[in-house]
Amino acid sequence: MIRIGLLSDTHGYLDDAVFKHFADCDEIWHAGDFGTLELADQLAAFKPLRGVYGNIDGQDIRQIYPLNLRFMCEQVDVWITHIGGYPGKYNPEVRAEIYANPPQLFITGHSHILKVMYDKKISCLHLNPGAAGKQGWHKVKTLMKFSITADKIHDLQVIELGTKGN
Repeated sequence: MIRIGLLSDTHGYLDDAVFKHFADCDEIWHAGDFGTLELADQLAAFKPLRGVYGNIDGQDIRQIYPLNLRFMCEQVDVWITHIGGYPGKYNPEVRAEIYANPPQLFITGHSHILKVMYDKKISCLHLNPGAAGKQGWHKVKTLMKFSITADKIHDLQVIELGTKGN
């Protein structure tokens, strides 16, 4: 079993509560818009970090983190990208690939809207952890935690960090 802490859209702000909530995680996954390389480095110093760059991230982050990250976690095929859309409204840049070769877990950021959706057409779980930073139109900062055991994704938790002004 692997316990994952998932966040996105930090935009250079890292709430101290992230470290408390992710203390029991084996890895942290970031779905883009880190904001600063220093923030990515803080997360990577805390736990093993996987991530993708987002549309606001500079070349320093883009040199380290890819646009798309596809990998196996246990026996689950995972795809993380920042601007990927969601079931029924996938981004045209990923739509053909997601239908031709669907992952079991598709993770995006960008919208600042927390979403958990299952795409029955392709047997794929879509997660968007919302936004953990202070910038954007979201009202509440959010994170997710979940576990992967063999080919199962389970124990999904949504964590609210408070309003973005706090």
